Amino acid sequence: MPSFMQSPEATDLFRDAGRLLLAWLLGGCIGWQRESHGHAAGLRTHALVCVASCLLSLLSFSGDGGDRGRVAAQIVTGIGFLGAGVILRRGSDVRGLTTAATVWLVAGIGIAAGANAHFALLAIVTTLLALLTLVIGELKPFLKPRSNETAVVTRVRKREKAP
Repeated sequence: MPSFMQSPEATDLFRDAGRLLLAWLLGGCIGWQRESHGHAAGLRTHALVCVASCLLSLLSFSGDGGDRGRVAAQIVTGIGFLGAGVILRRGSDVRGLTTAATVWLVAGIGIAAGANAHFALLAIVTTLLALLTLVIGELKPFLKPRSNETAVVTRVRKREKAP
C-alpha cells in the first residue's frame, strides 16, 4: 500500500503549497519596496493580496468545468476597489496611484502564480520588471534634463509715505 507522500495528491499539495509560497515571496518583495519608502500599503498588504489571489486562483483551477476566468475577473474587480481606497486627492495633488497600481499588480502576480508553471515563471518576470520600474521611478529626480532657462527673482519694496 503506497503512502500518502508517494500519491498524486501529495504531489499536487506540494506543488500548490510551492505556488502559494512563491506568491508570498513575490508579493512580499514588492511590498517591502513600498514599505521601505514609507507608503501606506506595504509588505503585509502586498503579500496578503498576492497569496489570497493565488489561493483563489488555485481553487478556481482545481474545479471541474465552469468558467475558470470568472474568479480571476472577480479578483481584479475586488482589488480595484481596494486600490481606489489608497488614492488620495488634495486639490490638484493626487497621491497613491503607484501604490494602487502595485496592489493591483500583485493580485495579477498571485493569479499567475496559481495558474500553472508557465504563468508562475511569468509572475517572477513581472515582479522583476515591477521592481525595476519602481527603482527607476526613485531615480527620476536625478534624471531630469537640465533647463537652459535662467530664473530671475526681483523684489519690490513698498514705499513708505513721507510724514
